[in-house]
Amino acid sequence: MKLKEKHPGKLFVLSGPSGAGKGTICKRLLEETEDLSLSVSMTTRQPRTGEIDGVSYFFTDVETFENHIAGGELLEFAKVYGNYYGTPKRAVLEKLTRGTDVILEIDMQGALKVKENYPDGVFIFILPPSMSELRKRLTGRGTESAEAIELRLGETFKELSYIEKYDYCVVNGVLEEAVARVKAIVIAEHSKVAFTAEELIASYKEEL
Repeated sequence: MKLKEKHPGKLFVLSGPSGAGKGTICKRLLEETEDLSLSVSMTTRQPRTGEIDGVSYFFTDVETFENHIAGGELLEFAKVYGNYYGTPKRAVLEKLTRGTDVILEIDMQGALKVKENYPDGVFIFILPPSMSELRKRLTGRGTESAEAIELRLGETFKELSYIEKYDYCVVNGVLEEAVARVKAIVIAEHSKVAFTAEELIASYKEEL
């Protein structure tokens, strides 16, 4: 038995309030980290210009998606504005089995559902440095009304009450520091002892 056989990939789930910067952190991690793959979601909505099946999303029809639900083939799913969105279990597990880490950026409700179906995942909550900074980021986007921003801030307070369900929290004040902290979590998780002393001794004896 080789030690590497005891190290499949790990599923890292990032979530947090809108404006916390989890998408930017996720993008940087994918650019800078080897053996890390993005979880591709499945959806019943039509592809938009430039989107590629299997890369942007797995595009499918309602009947197929509902068959996946019935068969327990999704780590989580939701229906948003008449379209289904979900995380295919098989695609994630295949990557993990090959030893590739998978990162999933998702909202809190989806993250908690993933935790029910795959408790071995590593759950990381991305926080803004302050509510005033979060307000500034949301306002700076220029895509939502003042009323919508206030609703989002209210939702953020609700989400904070679930933070104890996560394994780690990372404050995204300075992007480079936040990315470094998440990278450190990835390294730490792979440094956890995942084998017994007997297995370790047997592995080293094989090399003699």
